[in-house]
Amino acid sequence: MSALPEEESQINSPKHSINTASTNTASIQGRFISFEGTEGVGKTTAIEQLCNQLQAKGIDYLRTREPGGSPFAEQLRAILLDPNTTINDDTELLLMFAARCDHLQQVILPALQRGTWVICDRFTDSTVAYQGFGRAHGDSITRAKIESLISQFVVQLPELTLWLDLPILEGMARANKRSAADRFEQQATEFFTRVHQGFSVLASEQPERIQRIDASGSAEEVSQRIWQTVQEKFALS
Repeated sequence: MSALPEEESQINSPKHSINTASTNTASIQGRFISFEGTEGVGKTTAIEQLCNQLQAKGIDYLRTREPGGSPFAEQLRAILLDPNTTINDDTELLLMFAARCDHLQQVILPALQRGTWVICDRFTDSTVAYQGFGRAHGDSITRAKIESLISQFVVQLPELTLWLDLPILEGMARANKRSAADRFEQQATEFFTRVHQGFSVLASEQPERIQRIDASGSAEEVSQRIWQTVQEKFALS
């Protein structure tokens, strides 16, 4: 979750999509929205539906993902998600930020600068939750490492983060119905319980940016909750 610097390559890329069908006053200022959550919470469907709603409003958007989103970052994604990859936790963390730095510079920042809304499947909060809590059990030293990397290399955080929250076992049951599990999806329930704790801690620490969305119920119900939150955050009528 590949973008190329050229606009045409971005449009044709299977890794993310961009809508430039129209330009009006709603898209003068680019907005940055990220989606977060543990496995199987329905991020893909929710993102697709939000993008459809933005398009109906005439808002230009770019849909992307992490790790990945740029050609180099996609190469690192393949390594990070490969079940055969054997690396230690610090290496994993640094690869995540190498991918993110390239993604930001090559894709996210240029899109925002031209007034495009960026809708990103995962961003820094996933690193805190997965590497900081899932891997390191919320260890303060690891969290400090992550915060240091964010302060040094992440020049733009999302204005709104939508945390799709679903009970761990329900999400894992959904995820198990998909294709073969990647390197992260193969982790045990205890790992995802800690990841969920990480998202919960972040939401309590940054309530203005991170909004919890109840991910239970139908896709339409979840989409309605998300759209209401986005409308309120950015004063969309």
